[in-house]
Amino acid sequence: MTQAEAPKPPRTRRRVLLKLSGEALMGDGRFGIDPATCARFAREVVEARDSANVELCLVIGGGNIFRGMAGAAQGMERATADYMGMLATIMNALAMQGALEQLGAYTRVMSAIPMDSVCEPYIRRRAERHMEKGRIVIFAAGVGSPFFTTDSGAALRAAEMQCDALLKGTSVDGVYTADPRLDPTATRYETLSYTDVLSKNLKVMDAAAVSLMRDNNIPIIVFNIREPGRLKQVLAGTGVCTTITGG
Repeated sequence: MTQAEAPKPPRTRRRVLLKLSGEALMGDGRFGIDPATCARFAREVVEARDSANVELCLVIGGGNIFRGMAGAAQGMERATADYMGMLATIMNALAMQGALEQLGAYTRVMSAIPMDSVCEPYIRRRAERHMEKGRIVIFAAGVGSPFFTTDSGAALRAAEMQCDALLKGTSVDGVYTADPRLDPTATRYETLSYTDVLSKNLKVMDAAAVSLMRDNNIPIIVFNIREPGRLKQVLAGTGVCTTITGG
């Protein structure tokens, strides 16, 4: 066997995917991207990655700019609305890339919809190589097809990248029995199984995403990304969160 054909050594560093909603980038605004909020999340990502010594990739939704389901509900053809939502995720990915690179982080945006002038096309092996080199990879445009959410896109990329966990940053510190902003008696789950999430119809991620994580045995960790320092704590295993596994 030649040197070029030698087997690839096993991966030793942890690899995680962080899923952020597009709404998180709005800050206190009603729509769009707040540069200060984007910069704060970029600092959180860089500090958490360096502290935990992990390979990190991101998926960001597009709901702060356009949400395909909302457009379809107002009479727009669903496939067209979904493609518009995918383009919104590319805008968010580019904004986050700019914020990360201002901090000195090497970053790549990879889109499931070819857009060579602004980002790389998604190629799995190239994405893995970027991460092995310490670059933060931002996956944009979902799965590249309509009728799938960015949650499904995040689950698919987490499986393809062989991630050790999928972290979902939300506005609450885990999964609750009810919406804690509406029901003061709601209690937080420390742990859940994939089956619990699906059978109880808990609105964590869409069913297709949860099923894909179950099939690949990748834990889903839900936490409050708006809480400063929480991402670093969760990666260290000390932060308040809900962990969803096969147990």
